[in-house]
Amino acid sequence: MVATRNPGKIRELRSLLEGLGYEILSLDHYPSIPPVEEKGETFEENALEKARAAARFTGEMALADDSGLEVDALGGAPGVRSARFGGEDLSDAQRNRLLLERLKGVPMEERRARFRCVIALVTPRGEEYVVEGACEGYIAMEPEGGHGFGYDPIFYLPSYGRTMAQIPPEEKNKISHRARALAKIRVILEKLAGGGS
Repeated sequence: MVATRNPGKIRELRSLLEGLGYEILSLDHYPSIPPVEEKGETFEENALEKARAAARFTGEMALADDSGLEVDALGGAPGVRSARFGGEDLSDAQRNRLLLERLKGVPMEERRARFRCVIALVTPRGEEYVVEGACEGYIAMEPEGGHGFGYDPIFYLPSYGRTMAQIPPEEKNKISHRARALAKIRVILEKLAGGGS
């Protein structure tokens, strides 16, 4: 099972993990599972905590991810607090505006950033696997594009000459931090499905 209620994330996971023979269920299939507060200082700590809690509660193999945006000029912020940057109640657009304000006057060449995703997999026997994927880019001067969510409109990919939000979803799903981490977790799931460990 996947420790998320995000339908977009579940769709992405089902697509990227297709053909492995696993039934991919979300937290919605376990309405009484208690929420896990993300108190870790790293993506790995948060992903592991969520996967461990889900595996304990369901008795099933559980997968969880934690991801966010790291901006070098901001000392790696917003990092693990990407979803709560500026406060719990801000919209994606408001978070993007806040980030752009913090980078006011910083030239493009100093706006290096990356999306990072850590995925943790915990089996009912207590085996734990952790993988990571990253996508490098820069913070754009202005939001551009209507695809994606979160920081996608301000995440500029030099190799494409566009922001992540200007790239079609099927293309994003090949290059994103989550896709790169999922490719690694897929290899582990294939081994586990085959009886290897």
